[in-house]
Amino acid sequence: MEMKMKDFKCKLTTSIISSTVSECVSEIEHLAKRSSNNSRPDIVELRVDFLEKSIRSDERKMKEAIGQLVEACEKVAKIPCVVTFRPTWEGGQDDGDEETRLRCLWEGFRAGATYVDCELLAIERFAKAKPDERDGVIKGPGQMLICSSHEYELTPSLDVLLKEKYEKIRANDMCDIAKIACVCQDINDVGRLAKVLEKARGDGYPCAVLGMSEHGLISRLLATKLGSYLTFGSIRAGFESAPGQPTLRDLSELYRVNTSQTRETKILGVMGNPIAQSKSPQLHNKALISAKVDDKCYVPLLVKDFAEFVENESLFNNKNNDWVGFSVTIPHKESALKFCGENVDPVAKQIGAVNTLVRQKDGSFRGYNTDYVAAIGAIEKALDPTIPRDAAETTDSKALKGKTVLVLGAGGAARGLAFGAKFKEANVVVANRSKDRADALAEACGGTSISVEDVASGNFGDLKIDVIANTTSLGMVGERVNETPCPKEAIKKSGAVVCFDAVYNPLETRLLREAKECGLTVASGLDMFVGQAARQFELFNEGQKADYAGMRETVLNASKGN
Repeated sequence: MEMKMKDFKCKLTTSIISSTVSECVSEIEHLAKRSSNNSRPDIVELRVDFLEKSIRSDERKMKEAIGQLVEACEKVAKIPCVVTFRPTWEGGQDDGDEETRLRCLWEGFRAGATYVDCELLAIERFAKAKPDERDGVIKGPGQMLICSSHEYELTPSLDVLLKEKYEKIRANDMCDIAKIACVCQDINDVGRLAKVLEKARGDGYPCAVLGMSEHGLISRLLATKLGSYLTFGSIRAGFESAPGQPTLRDLSELYRVNTSQTRETKILGVMGNPIAQSKSPQLHNKALISAKVDDKCYVPLLVKDFAEFVENESLFNNKNNDWVGFSVTIPHKESALKFCGENVDPVAKQIGAVNTLVRQKDGSFRGYNTDYVAAIGAIEKALDPTIPRDAAETTDSKALKGKTVLVLGAGGAARGLAFGAKFKEANVVVANRSKDRADALAEACGGTSISVEDVASGNFGDLKIDVIANTTSLGMVGERVNETPCPKEAIKKSGAVVCFDAVYNPLETRLLREAKECGLTVASGLDMFVGQAARQFELFNEGQKADYAGMRETVLNASKGN
């Protein structure tokens, strides 16, 4: 079977893993009701090894079950199916008789399944178990054998992937499609899987690769881009049949694997460690869809080592235009700054960190810091109601000129806010648990420092504070949700008129709630998060205006679990 790459679309596949035939049929009927543009799968995998043991241990019952499920898919739902009867020694659920298992796999073809999946390690035994065709056609036209190989500990070397897996499958005349699934221990492992697909494309041979675990997630999210024959998504969260599966809905509607994603799709992404909690992929992809930008896809990138990732030519190839921009989060902002060399926004260079990398026409990447732009923009809008609330940035406002900003914290966010405020001609006062760090930041940005004890007691001396700006984790959901870096009485004594909190989970922290009770205008971490993302969107898309209100609504809905 030769794979044609023109207009290629990866086939979205989901697995049915229920334990009874009736439950499986119900799941198939549910999938059939989904509209084609609402994450209806291209293939349903019938994981019959998940059926209860009373069925699996009886060959007659098992064959009957396979027949019923194939009919429910192929004839009733009219969705092609693949029959998979995975043994425990290959990561499946079946620990029964091997010969019985192989005969039941052949029954998948006899029942009319478009695909049957057999393990590479069992392919010779599978061939010997082929039933006598005098009893009827076993494998007809259009039916295909997927030969699969799974590694649940690591991703082997490229030599092993190609010679011991892909080439062995391709050389076997019985096999129509190769499927290689490996646990990735690092995002760079995906580069080797991508090389296998590159070889398969050159051979014109259908091949699917699946990077299991969060480290391998982009192999699934960029499956059409990479040229994988199929990729798996769970019916819904919590029903994954293998580690690292996204949902079918996200694959279709967010990452557009089976719609607008193509081999030419440009890649955007957020680099960090950890990254699973990031709302950036949802935010940016929905913004791309809203703006009808069909040639870009934004993905989460769990990157352990920044330098190793950007130097890995089998994955991140800086010589082509595939990767066009990155959001950068903890702990890679300083490494991203070094990566840019001198090609960096002057204020970002002064801050000493970038959170945005944008490919330039000459192939280099320019660094920006949209965190400070968004934080300062949120504060300016709170100070000056005439500034549009949906602006991604403000460049000419004088709202902060001459004002005194109390910056709580001395980390990366505090550094950005302090330099940003100074850039806007504000006076900066820094307070941090480590007084040495507060002193260092104050000296670097030309401000002053006070102790956190003075802030807590409201002892501001001769200082008249205009803006309180929290950049610490105090007030964040978790153990510190009821804490505040500036108590209510201290807020009253400060004389401040605006309070900003970089925390956006919860949307209203104790600090913001008490500031409102004191009559202050507040700006939340939501304003900063949406603002920095909106500015990134405009940088990634050559100045195309971001839908600020739409992006804000996306984050609000995500926070509510919608």
